[in-house]
Amino acid sequence: MSEKPDRNLAMELVRVTEAAALSAAHYMGLGNKEAGDQAAVDSMRAVLDTINLDGTIVIGEGEKDEAPMLYNGEKVGTGNPPAVDVAVDPVEGTRLLALGRPNATSVIAIAERHTMWNPGSSLYMKKIVVDRNAKDAIDISLSATANLHRIARALGRHVNELTVFVLDKPRHQHLIAEIRQSGARISIQTDGDVIGALMAAIPGTGVDVLMGTGGTPEGIIAAAAVKALNGGMQAMCDPQSEAEREKIMAEIGSDINKTLMLEDLIKADDAFFAATGITDGPFLEGVHYDRQGGVTTHSIVIRALSGSMRYVKGIHQLKRGLDFRRLDVKEAVEVATL
Repeated sequence: MSEKPDRNLAMELVRVTEAAALSAAHYMGLGNKEAGDQAAVDSMRAVLDTINLDGTIVIGEGEKDEAPMLYNGEKVGTGNPPAVDVAVDPVEGTRLLALGRPNATSVIAIAERHTMWNPGSSLYMKKIVVDRNAKDAIDISLSATANLHRIARALGRHVNELTVFVLDKPRHQHLIAEIRQSGARISIQTDGDVIGALMAAIPGTGVDVLMGTGGTPEGIIAAAAVKALNGGMQAMCDPQSEAEREKIMAEIGSDINKTLMLEDLIKADDAFFAATGITDGPFLEGVHYDRQGGVTTHSIVIRALSGSMRYVKGIHQLKRGLDFRRLDVKEAVEVATL
């Protein structure tokens, strides 16, 4: 019988996202999505392999964007218990990083083995996320307008007092128009719906709801955070091409239209989530360098079983001359344990 994840894993995961963020940060604004992502992947993989767990990557971001990736099925960790599913996005918002825009982050989630939903060929999913006070009000099968009125009632507010996080994509033209017609406010962002989901699930962030279609890998990672926060989330496969639809239909048939509840996405009672900012944002600060050669990181770590949420400020004193763009395995591990 395999051991369940231990509470100490929560803080171990911060080392993983810190290392990825530190490696990616040098590529801020340089216009090279692939190089920044590759640096984060290499460091994340190196530090993961020092952690006492028997991990299998079940959500490896990269395939959708043809980017470097920790691939699905890859084994990570030392191989010792506990046995866990691992979902990663070394750089969530590669375009944000490449253009030097806010909210690029490094994220990871883990849960007990065989408890994360397997997306198969699903690359995109429709999502709705709210905090714990409105989790029983949402129904993704209803219109955006109906959901906003239900959420407003649950929160004891008016619809025009709600703020909705939506990605700025052509596919959301009608959704944005409907939200505006309802009277709700909108925060339109180019990328970064994991952070959007996190902000929707945490009261007081200025975001009340996340709506729209985004990446399926990001959706599973976000689900671990939402579950840890006792928030509400529903999802549904939303293929963006006929080829994607045909592949999903071949795998799951009519279930392509099934509403995926939070418990479908993350079956385990316990789950861990960690994120470290790469570029500055309203929720997490990015990687900052000081004149003395030090560097500061800002992270969040959440555990479902306890409901605990911690913000971690890391102040790292780096070796003179260390080039984060070319970290080898030994250096990545060393940086993450400073």
